[in-house]
Amino acid sequence: MKAAIHQKYGSPEVVFLAEVEQPVPKDDELLIKIYASTVNRTDAGFRSAEYVISRFWSGLFKPKYPILGCEFAGVVERCGHQVVGFKTGDKVFAYNDKTFGGHAAYTTIAYTDAVALIPKNIDTYEAAAITEGSHYALNIIRAANVKKGQKVLVYGATGAIGSAAVQLLTYFGADVTAVSNTKNLSLVKNLGANEVIDYEKEDFLAYTHQFDFIFDAVGKLSFHICKPILSKNGIYISTELGSYAQNVFLAMITPLLKGKKVLFPIPPALSKEDINFLATLTEDGYFKPVIDRHYTLDQIKEAYYYVATGQKTGNVILKVID
Repeated sequence: MKAAIHQKYGSPEVVFLAEVEQPVPKDDELLIKIYASTVNRTDAGFRSAEYVISRFWSGLFKPKYPILGCEFAGVVERCGHQVVGFKTGDKVFAYNDKTFGGHAAYTTIAYTDAVALIPKNIDTYEAAAITEGSHYALNIIRAANVKKGQKVLVYGATGAIGSAAVQLLTYFGADVTAVSNTKNLSLVKNLGANEVIDYEKEDFLAYTHQFDFIFDAVGKLSFHICKPILSKNGIYISTELGSYAQNVFLAMITPLLKGKKVLFPIPPALSKEDINFLATLTEDGYFKPVIDRHYTLDQIKEAYYYVATGQKTGNVILKVID
């Protein structure tokens, strides 16, 4: 089968197409014919191993799992004899950031892992983008213990994580202020934000609002910068380590003190319960992944380079079957 693989860490240039052996499902696994995947920050991070700590999972000197693609969607081609709840021909979407596998024609996943039926109101290509951004956003929102009516600022509201965060926070009843560029103001408003700040024209730090939670979805802020607009017991969470890994250290120190604090939650594996929750939210119209553009599998290097610009709006879809 055709797959995009990497045999060493580095830039998008390390990725190339190859013919590899098609996986065979175990007794408790589904064999999925992949129609679409995404190229995202998770895939790019494991490909580059820029954060050396990632190598403890992916391989210290070279990748243990050469086929990336943590989220994907397609059709069940075959079921192991222990599989329940799925059948051949089912349209499914899934998330796998342990062994990956979405950037290929076929992959396998245990039926008890993060795999679910595609909601009826979304197509297969869109379904591929349901999980990655929303998984991180959901984990961070839970870590901040956001309550209905709390004031939350989402900085970087147009990326995969930020656009998911705005929708999930709205669903949970938060009062959401989103920071966006000019061209995406209406998009972010339509995602459910109560207020949108255009960072190209306004300084959100000049606002007199006090926020219970600041969600830095692109890792470009800092606790120090945000402290003046955090409420007395406000929480700051970033998706990145911060300069000199400061967010990790602040997350160890500030919770021991009274007042404003930093948290740095490590996301657990996406659970079966959570992927079903995301499927339900999607089917009920509370969540819809934002799609920027599409690439084909043989354009995967271009897709990685585009993601690296940091300018994508929502998700970049990788069409495995065009």
